[in-house]
Amino acid sequence: MGSTNSTLLKIPNVEVLMQETGLKLVAEENCLNVSPAHIIRLHDRFKALDKEGRGHLCPHDFGAIKELAMNPIGDRIIGAFFSPGKETVDFHTFVKILAHFRPVDKDRPKEPNSPEPINSRSNKLKFAFQLYDQDKDGKISRDELLQVLRAMLGMQVTDEQLESIADRTIQEADLDRDDTISFEEFRKSLEKINIDHKMSIRFLR
Repeated sequence: MGSTNSTLLKIPNVEVLMQETGLKLVAEENCLNVSPAHIIRLHDRFKALDKEGRGHLCPHDFGAIKELAMNPIGDRIIGAFFSPGKETVDFHTFVKILAHFRPVDKDRPKEPNSPEPINSRSNKLKFAFQLYDQDKDGKISRDELLQVLRAMLGMQVTDEQLESIADRTIQEADLDRDDTISFEEFRKSLEKINIDHKMSIRFLR
């Protein structure tokens, strides 16, 4: 453990990262559900992506992540790393975003007054929701749903079939009949879905 801690403390501002996220030097107390060894591996991966040693990543740097390059909505996932108006991401934000893709630790006891883990089911669903809600109005419109369906299904189905799928999806999820899907409706429609299985990136394992 000593050598791990020594390596961990060589990462710039790691103490701030741990304070902001609840990370400790022991995995069991880790709010992000990311162990010290994971932090070190992520920092190594961050440096490998940052080929010019700038200390931050730009959208094009993520093209080297095969899992995202092969994902039909990879561009949207990459976009989620960047705050509005910003074109760079630092290591702290990199870790926080990737924490959404870690499995939920169901055996980890809930500490009183502790912040909700970034990789909780609720936060995973919020992250997934924003990939659809591109105009950030808090609702998924028919057009936004169609955009994702086209990206994911491509040439496998006709436009007419895509529109039918979108209409059926909204009809089933839209409980207040406003022709859009709110986050609460989105959450309810995915109650029986294994979100951990759906949201994973292989190189984090």
